[in-house]
Amino acid sequence: MSQVLVDPPRLTGGGPLGQLRFFAEHPLEIFLRANALGGVVRMRLATKPAFIVSSPEAIRQVLVDKVADYQKKTRGYNKLRLLLGDGLVTSEGEFWLRQRRIAQPAFSKHRLAHFADAMIVAAQDQLTAWAGPAERREVVDVAEAMNRLALRIAGETLVGQDVTGAAAEIGRSLLQILERFPSLVSSPLPWPEHWPLPQNRPFWKGIRTIHRVVDEVIATRRRGEAGSDLLGLLMAARDPETGEAMTDRQLRDEVITMLLAGHETTANALAWTLHLLATHPEIQDRVAAEAQAVLGAATVTADDLPKLVWLRQVFQESLRLYPPIWLIARRAEVADVLAGVPIPAGAYLFISPWAAHRRPEAWPEPERFLPERFDPSQPPPDRFTWLPFSRGRRQCIGDRFAEIEALIILAELVRRFRFLPVPGRAPVPEPSVTLRPGGGLVLQVEVR
Repeated sequence: MSQVLVDPPRLTGGGPLGQLRFFAEHPLEIFLRANALGGVVRMRLATKPAFIVSSPEAIRQVLVDKVADYQKKTRGYNKLRLLLGDGLVTSEGEFWLRQRRIAQPAFSKHRLAHFADAMIVAAQDQLTAWAGPAERREVVDVAEAMNRLALRIAGETLVGQDVTGAAAEIGRSLLQILERFPSLVSSPLPWPEHWPLPQNRPFWKGIRTIHRVVDEVIATRRRGEAGSDLLGLLMAARDPETGEAMTDRQLRDEVITMLLAGHETTANALAWTLHLLATHPEIQDRVAAEAQAVLGAATVTADDLPKLVWLRQVFQESLRLYPPIWLIARRAEVADVLAGVPIPAGAYLFISPWAAHRRPEAWPEPERFLPERFDPSQPPPDRFTWLPFSRGRRQCIGDRFAEIEALIILAELVRRFRFLPVPGRAPVPEPSVTLRPGGGLVLQVEVR
């Protein structure tokens, strides 16, 4: 029996370039508009047909059932490769599969428990850093602090050294790249990064700086012992099928991917969670009470995390409202049909966890912060209505790493400090490579 085809609803407006300008300037609004129209909505980006996909069934088809038919050959991933090379986030096909096989053992349960020790020490140092400001009830930029903290943890677990000494240089470089990235992706020109424009100079300087820092780390490690951190594991690992090891270029791509993409997403998730707790004091107090009941005067350990049930629900609901990976893009390699909608070969498809997490049929009162949605005694949400780490074979390899890190840090911070919003300083989501708090995220911090 042949499938009944339907004409999808369409986003209108934008003139000869279609929705390209709106997509560049107000992407979150575009996805929420599409939510109200249907599960597969057509739009146009200049001359290219594109679709916004938010139906759980269609998302499953793209990310799981027909993953080979929907690949990362998009403008966004092409620009991201300028920084990340062919790391796990950007590579495709057999090369990606080989890299994934090599990297997977580094994220085993045993290794994650070992890495938790570095997370705990870093969290304790953050308590010390905030002790003085908290006594004085000062205002702090938690987004900046969480970036530095997550970068330290990423450096110690990935390359076996505290890279916070280079954090200012890395942070400036990353900011230069992220500020330019959205306009590169939405430009009607094919390769605007190669034009002799003033805004391109800091972009390329930032990329060269990050490449240099990582190349120096790898060169130093080649001259010494491999080590037991993630970089050492990657250097010593061999593809179980071919026996091949990673080259220095492949190592650099994976290190930059894990160091920057990993720390950026976790830092943003932590900052958004603290913002939500600050604006919901009754939920924040319940987190603190649970942590105190489970931990007492002891320092949190990895073994304590399964007992912090409410905290985990809070973090999951925070990822629903503010998923750091707010956009997943694919290109159709062959013609297909999604939810009855014909998809031509070459069309771009956009799946936004930000929007999928706000579909009212899946999430009643979608804008409310309700951690009870993730009560473990209730059936879990559909896997394709909550996908902060994507789904399928391309699901983030570091998802469990990020969760362990976030729960350790939040448990320590919230049981020692109270976070309060600063009037007139509400953060604004800034969709770039990740969903960042635009202009930082300031909160008042005080000792409990």
